[in-house]
Amino acid sequence: MNAVRDVCVIGLGLIGGSVLRAADAAGRTVWGATKSTSDAASAVGDGYDVTTDVAAALRRAAAADAVVVLAVPLPAVPAVLHDVAEHAPHCLLTDVTSVKVPVRDAVRDVTPDATYVGGHPMAGRSVSGWPAAEAGLFEDAAWVVAVEPGTDLGAWREVAMLALDVGARVVPLGPGEHDESVARISHLPHLLAAVLASVGDTGGPVASALMAGSFADGTRVAGSPPGLVRAMTEGNRAALLPVLDEALGALGAARGSLASTGGLAATIEAGHDATRRIARRRATEGTTVSVTLSAPQAREALLGVGARGGRITAFDGDVAVAVVP
Repeated sequence: MNAVRDVCVIGLGLIGGSVLRAADAAGRTVWGATKSTSDAASAVGDGYDVTTDVAAALRRAAAADAVVVLAVPLPAVPAVLHDVAEHAPHCLLTDVTSVKVPVRDAVRDVTPDATYVGGHPMAGRSVSGWPAAEAGLFEDAAWVVAVEPGTDLGAWREVAMLALDVGARVVPLGPGEHDESVARISHLPHLLAAVLASVGDTGGPVASALMAGSFADGTRVAGSPPGLVRAMTEGNRAALLPVLDEALGALGAARGSLASTGGLAATIEAGHDATRRIARRRATEGTTVSVTLSAPQAREALLGVGARGGRITAFDGDVAVAVVP
């Protein structure tokens, strides 16, 4: 069995800070770096090994053969990758960014000698910064660990083990499949929440006085930091555009039906039925299967687990234990 690696986290906002806290709570040796002096001071005050010197943290990671976790917003990824290329060029590198294809392409361009396995925990909130981070953020959250034809499955296992150690359930997906899926269930909701908040606000004080649960539920993520929302939605432009077109088509059909017949049955019933199907899928207990990582078709088998909505729950040596619906 592989030794448990130390963890170096670059970027200590909500997600990166929570990775640092959770990995420490799981018994890993951890340290981190952030350009934010306030986040660094808060983390040190909480007893964590944190610095504002990214280069020093990466040199330590190279010396310890640690896994490096990039937890910076998408626009900052290229600059940090240049630091990785200079100070830890051969490291095991993962990330927690909300899009995968652009990060993968940037890694290939800037630090091709790193062993890269993309990651994305689905555990965002509408708050940010080190003070918002918590060790339990990833409990039972989906954490995508990307699989591609050239993925080193030994490295993939290491990244998946880190996700399992912090309480997440590992979903193996290709980068393109990930980006299309999050466009549907994360990035489009952020856009719709922004539009809904703007429409509600236009109603002025009367509308504000009448706002209840449905409005609060629909606009919650509109309170997220705008820069972070822009980074993930604009960074996933290629996948988000066709999904946005799909949503606009559905809204256009609803408007046409309301204008011509006065009815909205098709739209409302379709949404009701979809919600019930989603609930049934999520309630399915599933079947346990195993994937031997040394097998010739292991990558295809892992992707098959992800495509069925399955998850990796444990490892027995080089055997990944999965549950699939």
